[in-house]
Amino acid sequence: MAITQPIRIGTRGSPLALAQAHETRRRLAAAVEHLSEEGGLEIIEIKTTGDKIQDRALAEVGGKGLFSKEIDNAMLGGDIDIAVHSMKDVETWLPDGIVLAAVLEREDPRDAFVSLKSDSLAALPAGSTVGTSSLRRQAQLLHRRPDLKVGLLRGNVQTRLRKLDAGEADATFLAIAGLNRLDMVHVATEVLDPDDLLPAVAQGAIGITCREEDGDLRNLLAAINHKETDVRVTAERTMLAALDGSCRTPIGGLAEFRTDGTLRLRGLVGAPDGSRLFETERSGAAADAETMGRDAGEELRRRAGDDLFE
Repeated sequence: MAITQPIRIGTRGSPLALAQAHETRRRLAAAVEHLSEEGGLEIIEIKTTGDKIQDRALAEVGGKGLFSKEIDNAMLGGDIDIAVHSMKDVETWLPDGIVLAAVLEREDPRDAFVSLKSDSLAALPAGSTVGTSSLRRQAQLLHRRPDLKVGLLRGNVQTRLRKLDAGEADATFLAIAGLNRLDMVHVATEVLDPDDLLPAVAQGAIGITCREEDGDLRNLLAAINHKETDVRVTAERTMLAALDGSCRTPIGGLAEFRTDGTLRLRGLVGAPDGSRLFETERSGAAADAETMGRDAGEELRRRAGDDLFE
């Protein structure tokens, strides 16, 4: 299928989503000369169900797919040509007819602890309430700090900060990548080491999807695909697929390249209440990313037992 202009870029309308869409447009314009011309690339905002529902946890209303369903439908219906997503919000299996065509260079994947009442997570007083909608963050937090409470806190970055300022929670967690992209890293009280809070699978990476049939467009997007990030995300998402976990299963994963070029993959699965936490690690060559991910996922699934995934 030939490429027509403008290339329509679909995105959610939150400040962070728009920042990621503009970054994608900049990279495409820099990589493909004729797209830098005015009118070559158009950003289209799409309101998703996940953005509309703010009073319930995602696990209760359909999971991560609520952030992409309307965007996927717009793409399959021909209303947009490509879509920009936070990779941690992309479902394990994409809808038929849609493919992941590129990932941009990954930002810092770590989580930030944010509080107006404590200088660090370790110093947060017993009985304090930490607001989050992430079962991954909740499970790891309660495993290490069972003396704390967890309350639901949803919304985009700005909304969660307003809720924190209003006293709805004593602390919360935010992804450093999002804060960096919004030039808001100053709000982070403490940057957490992955050994203390393992990030979500593919956290910090931006993914671009398109229709499977659009071969020319897929070739164009390959020009902005960051190979190192692609390998890391592949290892993590292959592990996720092997775990076959739902939005109700706390799962963390992080693949990183060591200085010697080997790939290190860490994975984690746990019970939402933090009572059980299972961790594993793999090392190998970049070419073995899928094998490492599958092996790590199968081990965690076996050790955790089927009841954790029901």
